[in-house]
Amino acid sequence: MSNKENNLKQVLWDLANVMRQTMGAADYMDYVLGIIFYKHLSDKVLDLAAMTLVDAGEVEESDVETEAQRQAVYQKYYSDESFRDDLLDSMNMDYTIKPEATFTALMDEIRTQKFQLEHLDQAFTDIEQSNSDLLGHLFDDVELHSTKLGSTPQKRNALIADVMTALAPLNLDSHSEDILGDAYEYMIGNFASDMGQKASEFYTPQSVSMLLTRIVTSGNEEKKGFSAYDPAMGSGSLLLNIRHYIQDADSIEYYGQEIKTSTYNLARMNMIIHGVAATNQHLHNADTLDKDWPADEVTDFDAVMMNPPYSQKWSADKGFLSDPRFSDYGVLAPKSKADYAFLLHGLYHLKSTGTMGIVLPHGVLFRGGTEGKIRQKLLEKGYIYAVIGLPAGIFYSTGIPTIIMVLRKDRLSRDVLFIDGSKEFFKGKPQNTMEEENIKRLFDTYQARADEDKFAHVASFDEIKENDYNLNIPRYVDTFEPEPEIDLAELNKEMAETNAEIAKNEAELLAMVQDLTTDDEKKAKDLQDFLYLMK
Repeated sequence: MSNKENNLKQVLWDLANVMRQTMGAADYMDYVLGIIFYKHLSDKVLDLAAMTLVDAGEVEESDVETEAQRQAVYQKYYSDESFRDDLLDSMNMDYTIKPEATFTALMDEIRTQKFQLEHLDQAFTDIEQSNSDLLGHLFDDVELHSTKLGSTPQKRNALIADVMTALAPLNLDSHSEDILGDAYEYMIGNFASDMGQKASEFYTPQSVSMLLTRIVTSGNEEKKGFSAYDPAMGSGSLLLNIRHYIQDADSIEYYGQEIKTSTYNLARMNMIIHGVAATNQHLHNADTLDKDWPADEVTDFDAVMMNPPYSQKWSADKGFLSDPRFSDYGVLAPKSKADYAFLLHGLYHLKSTGTMGIVLPHGVLFRGGTEGKIRQKLLEKGYIYAVIGLPAGIFYSTGIPTIIMVLRKDRLSRDVLFIDGSKEFFKGKPQNTMEEENIKRLFDTYQARADEDKFAHVASFDEIKENDYNLNIPRYVDTFEPEPEIDLAELNKEMAETNAEIAKNEAELLAMVQDLTTDDEKKAKDLQDFLYLMK
């Protein structure tokens, strides 16, 4: 772990200790992530302004080495009306922050005790209004005047000043690319027990994200304009991981939907921090199952991936039987478990040449009823390509074991690859982890698509049919290890030697006890009783 990562985590820990005195973890996470994002935007403005002015020959590199120098130079040239427009045009940013509204400027106010929450609130508003299509309502969850921050304006002012002061030393640009994802994962991992409903969002660990995105991009690494869709995108980290496996990352089209507004805004922040062009972002804040999206533009994708909330309730209204997402299957996922509703939604939006990967609980492999009928139909169509069992205890919010189900449409065969990856992990606290070697073994086995003793099996459709379309992994991958044979002669010899050793020790103990003497009548009687038992 790098020092930069350690520094971030230490700051997050310190902030949590300060903020949870007045609010729960689910609330202070929104504040911390929002202010981290604001600092990132602010630092970008100062860095780009400095670079632009150096390139234009207006200043020397030595004039913009420190944060204070970059702030002073930006203030000077922004204030010059004859130069301002040229500077902003050359910077070519998707948003604008005035010099007096940068994180650096507000930190100066904090140090001189001139800071007021209204100044930060106005900075948020100005940023959103500078590009309402991209940034509108992005800071809605950072409610600076909420009593959660303190009972009086002075207390709220002081708390936010403390938060900003703690974040000030961090150079977010020098941190890993997924700064918000790292912060989000760290806070869920360390404060999940305090986070109530937020902990049920099932944040996808990076190891699972890496395996899933390798699978859905396999064979398309050189494709330009690769399209990816996550109908339950959460913070967007799973969707953004695609860029690590597509060579022309700038051409990727990202489509994502999220029902919770606060998490949807986090995904928007994540896209911006990753430098995704506004024209490549297609994000939607709505209920994925309630109404199909996208429906009026691009509707199918090269890759579909998701880690939806497990066994979530949904309406299962009979009207959905005529919905093209579900109508081919004749039945709906049960009201108490929407797992197959999410799966069919994603499959509907998959190109005939694409690959889909979805993380689900083991129950989808063997549960009966309408789920069994849907599973049978998927198998008959040949859509289920692989089932990969994951280790237990690798998710922050649940200890239940999960699987990755891989689906493809354009197939001639109906066989299914089963991989038992339940032992591919390193023991950790509080979560187990999959390291690169575990991920590589699982992916290589997926690519090879061949039998491997006690690890993988390619089951024919007839074999699956004989199992009544039950996909429970142990039916296809036998991991049973027989007990080693016992050498009875050797065992008898060891027992005889052990008995002889016991007899020898008892004789020695008896000899020592017989030499004991005492004038105490009770102790003498106890000693005689002990000698009687020993004989």
